[in-house]
Amino acid sequence: MAGRDTPRAPLRRGPDGAIAGTRSPILRIDRSGAEARRTLEWHAHDEAMLLWSATATVAMSTPARDWLVPPGYGLWVPPRIVHSEKALRGGELCVVRFAPDLCPVTWPEPVGIAVGRLLRELIAHLHEAEPDDPSRTHAEPLVFDLLAPLPVNAIDVAMPTDPRVRAIAEQLIADPSDTRDLAFWAHQTHSGVRTLSRLFVGETGLTFAQWRTHVRMRAAAQHLADGRSVNATARAVGYRKPSAFIAAFRRSTGQTPGTYLRVEAATDLGR
Repeated sequence: MAGRDTPRAPLRRGPDGAIAGTRSPILRIDRSGAEARRTLEWHAHDEAMLLWSATATVAMSTPARDWLVPPGYGLWVPPRIVHSEKALRGGELCVVRFAPDLCPVTWPEPVGIAVGRLLRELIAHLHEAEPDDPSRTHAEPLVFDLLAPLPVNAIDVAMPTDPRVRAIAEQLIADPSDTRDLAFWAHQTHSGVRTLSRLFVGETGLTFAQWRTHVRMRAAAQHLADGRSVNATARAVGYRKPSAFIAAFRRSTGQTPGTYLRVEAATDLGR
């Protein structure tokens, strides 16, 4: 996704500070349910879009790379970018579509976005507001101001392309509590353990165990941000003992779950 030095959304503004253009830059906001495994094949849009969900996990691919969009995060997709989408975990999806001639954001490639509390509320308000509602004048520019790019790999998980290991990866993303080992998956995919192990390292740069831990910690971060207890989060991502989860979380993030929660709470206030 966007690098650490990527600035906030670059805006085209007039001399009075207003976003350029006289019509609304937001064309429409679509909300729909997405069942797990629902797939949209390769396609492109004339308009830019922001896809996000509070509950679903979506894998999005372009010819150049893959993105994984977990609950609470979004992906900005510029106009005319060919992509495909697959819901790995079902839930409600929200897609905000922007007029290409009026949209003030000029990122040339997809960018990961942290969808904080304020941005969520603004999108919900604009979804309900009438086109001529005066409040849109103030709400729409704020949406663009809150589009903060995520650091590289902040929510990314390297996705393998080999069909055997990709099927395993999608299952573990959909259910991070799955504890079945590589021997089980080798049997399921009619492959050898060594073959799957080699494929994981070759296609993700991580061993199977490292990759699964990365997936679990990313899921755990969202559970914690949603207010779940450390014990409940540990169980949700496959740890029977909270102490083992805390140790793994600290190795992965450099913070204990408690410290992470305090930092996340302080950050969310500024979003």
